[in-house]
Amino acid sequence: MKNRDLAESLLAIAGIRVNGDNPFDIQVHDSSLYDRMLNNPALELGETYMDGLWDCDALDEFINKVLLARLDQKVPKNLATALLVIRAKLLNFQNRSLSSHVAEKHYNLGNDLFRAMLDKRLAYSCGYWKNALNLDEAQENKLNLICRKAGLKPGMTVLDLGCGWGSFAKYAAEVFDVRVVGYNISTEQVSLAKKLCSGLPVEIRQQDYREAEGSYDAIISVGFCEHVGFKNYRTYMELCNRCLKEDGISLLHTIGINNSSAYFNPWSARYIFPNGMLPSVSLVAKSMEGIFVFEDLEDSVAAIISFGRLL
Repeated sequence: MKNRDLAESLLAIAGIRVNGDNPFDIQVHDSSLYDRMLNNPALELGETYMDGLWDCDALDEFINKVLLARLDQKVPKNLATALLVIRAKLLNFQNRSLSSHVAEKHYNLGNDLFRAMLDKRLAYSCGYWKNALNLDEAQENKLNLICRKAGLKPGMTVLDLGCGWGSFAKYAAEVFDVRVVGYNISTEQVSLAKKLCSGLPVEIRQQDYREAEGSYDAIISVGFCEHVGFKNYRTYMELCNRCLKEDGISLLHTIGINNSSAYFNPWSARYIFPNGMLPSVSLVAKSMEGIFVFEDLEDSVAAIISFGRLL
């Protein structure tokens, strides 16, 4: 009963009742939920849902309330959390060897799956919904916004790090008349990206982003920084510095977090993005010290950060 009482009191902080009548209230089907959830909440909240121990009519509202109430910070810390933090600080989960896990376990699942869930351009990141009526328009708005913020002009050369299925590269080449070189380690994504960009001044290379070479007017990454990891942010910035022309602009589009963290969400890492980690503005800013200066920051589409070389 102790864990049940604790769980119910924590949920009450967020305005959530166990077996309540609101669509965001949690419906508990198995009381073993409480012990599991409090033993390792970041992992077990999702796994107990998958196992059918609880459900909720409005799962999105439930999660939103939990996050707004910051219940993750109110749950007593335990050994599982401590070990997660220690491992993240000691090990580099996004090094050249381990970074391939997300390609193998997620992006190589099959292009048919992603065609069924994404827009027609296969832009796998947040859309820009201002003046958009559907997902296709929101993603095209986002790509256009990125191109304009990067100051793309006809004839420019652009480096696209973690280029996905080539949605940005194809759009930038077609609409802004630029030449794009993209780097990606996913076999499935690279194969389809080459087909989609066929006939355009776009080159897709199946290589780690750390192997990028050349000199470019702009460097872009769209939904890629989430796979770089805080131990590699400085390496990323040094690469941009090496490959960016003197008056060039680099731009990051990423999902971000408000509080810097050294570790990744264990449920997401196990079931969706292995070794994924959301960056904070402060961590990104720290990594560019002495190399770049912020030019622009917008959080209406996840976060778009553009930066240029220090003079």
